[in-house]
Amino acid sequence: MRIALIHALRHSPPPIEAALARLWPDARPMNLLDDSLSADLAREGRLTPSMTGRFLALARYAAGTGARGILFTCSAFGPCIEAVARELAPMPVLKPNEAMIEEAAAAGRRIGLLASFAPTLDSMPPEFPPGITLVPCHAEGALAALDAGDGAAHDRLAAEAARRAFAGCDAVALAQFSLARAAEAVAAATGLPVLSTPDSAVRKLRRLLEG
Repeated sequence: MRIALIHALRHSPPPIEAALARLWPDARPMNLLDDSLSADLAREGRLTPSMTGRFLALARYAAGTGARGILFTCSAFGPCIEAVARELAPMPVLKPNEAMIEEAAAAGRRIGLLASFAPTLDSMPPEFPPGITLVPCHAEGALAALDAGDGAAHDRLAAEAARRAFAGCDAVALAQFSLARAAEAVAAATGLPVLSTPDSAVRKLRRLLEG
């Protein structure tokens, strides 16, 4: 079963591929990457109709290859992904964080939300259901460390930020696929359950496509 994975950050493919290998080894992933999308969003500071059009073009291409479902892996583009879901229904089209949000809502009422890409902390909170108190935290410098090839520094900065910010939370939600690599470090630093977008997304997509 072909699953299309569409990325706006070049660090996103490895964690979702690892989650698929562990949780759904029979799936056949295909990767589409346009990292200019995240650069353009960071520069412009808002989503634009042009970005939505680019998401639609990527999704149409994926559907044309025979993909049975599509998973987007960058959390900052929710409205663009919603446009794709409307156009391609009933094909399953998942936002990167929707499955994790469902699991986080079941984990407690006060959730720490950790991001290394700052715009995610603006776009993602409205997707949580009413009654959830979010504690947002930007792991400053973590994404730059990953960009520079220093995964250890990325994980350390994520864990340090989480330890400072999330006292009293019921769980931690890692807002980006690229943060999944830091899950163990964040759990050790906080002593809290840590939810990652790749594992949650694979579990939900498999349920939808295999029944």
